[in-house]
Amino acid sequence: MGPLALRELAQRWLQQRRPAMWVEIARVKGSVPREDSTRMLVSAAEVAGTIGGGHLEWQAIARAQAALKEAVGRPLAAWDWPVTLGPSLGQCCGGALTLRFFPLDGASLANWASEPPRFHLQLHGAGHVGRAIVKLLADLPCEALWVDEREDGFPATPLPAHLRCCASDQPEAEVADAPAGAFFLVMTHSHALDFRICEAVLRRGDFGFLGLIGSASKKAGFLRRWRERGVPEARLDRLVSPVGLPGIEGKAPEVIAIAIAAQLLQLSAPR
Repeated sequence: MGPLALRELAQRWLQQRRPAMWVEIARVKGSVPREDSTRMLVSAAEVAGTIGGGHLEWQAIARAQAALKEAVGRPLAAWDWPVTLGPSLGQCCGGALTLRFFPLDGASLANWASEPPRFHLQLHGAGHVGRAIVKLLADLPCEALWVDEREDGFPATPLPAHLRCCASDQPEAEVADAPAGAFFLVMTHSHALDFRICEAVLRRGDFGFLGLIGSASKKAGFLRRWRERGVPEARLDRLVSPVGLPGIEGKAPEVIAIAIAAQLLQLSAPR
C-alpha cells in the first residue's frame, strides 16, 4: 500500500473510531529496509503498509498489537524502540534504526508529511492497458487525471483520491489544464484522437514526458503529418513511441502497464 492510500485508510479508521497504532521509522543509520519517515498502520486485526518486512516488521506488529490489547479503555502511549539490524533480529542489513510507536489520532495524521507526488500525469484512454496502468498508479506517489470520451469506460468502484476520472467530449482540451512538466500517456480507442491529443501536448511544449502507445508505422505517419503542420522538430524528437521501459517483453496489458509505470518512475527519480 502506497503512502496516499495509507493516509486514506487511516482517515477511515479514525472516522470509524478504530483503535490503531502507527509504527514509523524515526531515525536511520547505515543500510536499512525502508526510508526515514516510512509508516505502517496496525490495528488489532489488520496491518496496512510496510516498514520493510522480515522479522523486524513481525516484531513491530506484535509489539503494536500487544499495546492495543493492554490499552483497552485507556489512552494509548507512545514510545521508541531502537533496533540494530543484525543476526539477533534475523536480519542482515547491518544498519540501525529507531521505530516510533504512537496512536492513530487527528494530530498524528495531520502532522504526517507524506511523500510528495513523484509526477503529475494525464492518462488518455480507458482501455485494457489504461485500466492496468491505473491499478498500478493506485499505490504510487503521483497525481493523475484519467481522461476518456466514454464515461462507462471507468470502473464503478471509487479510485484513490490522487487519481481522478474525467469523461470529456474533447479530451484534447484537457491538455491545457495540466501543470508545466506534466507527463502524458496517450492510448485511446481512436488513432485520430491520439493524433489530436499528442498534437495539443506538442504545441504546449512544456511537457515532461509524452508517451504514445502504438507501432513504429503509426509513429512515423504521425510525425510526417506534424512536420507538415509546422510542429518544431525538437518537440517531435521528445515523443516516446512505443512507450514503456525497454527490455520488459510481453504484449499482455498487465505487462505493458508494468513497463510504462517503471518508465515513469525512472523518469521521475530524484536526481
